[in-house]
This record gives sequence, C-alpha cells and structure tokens, in this order.
Amino acid sequence: MAYIPKKCGVKFKPPAIVLIYEDESTKKTRQRLIPARNFSKCSDCSQAAEQLKNNPRHQEYLDGVSQQQLQKLYQLLRDSLNGLSLGQSLETILRENSINPEEDLNKLDDNELAKKKKIMDELFEKNQRKPNDPEFVYDLEVDFPQDGQTESCGWDEEEQDGEI
Repeated sequence: MAYIPKKCGVKFKPPAIVLIYEDESTKKTRQRLIPARNFSKCSDCSQAAEQLKNNPRHQEYLDGVSQQQLQKLYQLLRDSLNGLSLGQSLETILRENSINPEEDLNKLDDNELAKKKKIMDELFEKNQRKPNDPEFVYDLEVDFPQDGQTESCGWDEEEQDGEI
C-alpha cells in the first residue's frame, strides 16, 4: 500500500506528530496521530526524528516526509515543553535553519558548521537545474554587465618590476 503525505504538523497536548495523508488505493484522505513517547524537554530532536522515520510501525506513512521536517516538528514540541510560545519557537527554527551571508563560518564549532553546510547543500540541490528540467540549457554562457569601475585587487596582476 502506498500513502502520500499531504500535511504534517504537531499537537501540543498531548505531544504528538499529526500526519494527514492520502491512501493511494482508496483515494481517501486520512489522519494519523503519532504520539511523542519518551520525549522530554531535554530530548535530542534529530535522534527522535531518526527513530520515528525508521520505526517499522510508521515507516510506510513517513516515506514522503523528510527527516529535517520531522526534526523541526520535534523542535516545536520541545520548545513548547520548555515554555516557549509557538511564534518564538518558529523564529528560533527559522534563524537556525537559514544562512546569514554576514556570518563568519570559521568561528563556528564542528556541529554548527556541519548544520550550516547541510543547509547550503539542500539549498543548492533545490536550486540546481538538472538535465530533465524544462528550463535546463546546456553550456549556458552569461555576460555580466560592468556597472561603473572594476576594482583591482592586485593579487592577479603582474609585478611592475618584472618579478613574477
């Protein structure tokens, strides 16, 4: 049997993941309530998402749901258990799962850097044009306009003294 997930959300009291899916054989829309058992304020969201995704009881229903989405839902549940409002929790998740171009990634620890790299990889995959895409053009060349003067950086110019 195949199930197509339509919506995924959380229920705060009692803590649970809510999945709205379509049963492909009957074409009926159904709701599945997955309780967040053994989940507390101190639980690891990524581990909980991985366990739920690999749980044989829910695995066929959650095939179309990404582990990252489940992790975000568990973060919402954890923040709710810690007393944060939904708005504060969503703001935190948005801040953690976005890339700030002004942020110095050299100053991050290994775990944070790995998260940022994963976010960049997913963004690249999402924006990448593949050969089977309708907008795909092989060997596309683009000339960028020169607005104003080009700054010289000096490192790629030959030395004036004749030294290289």
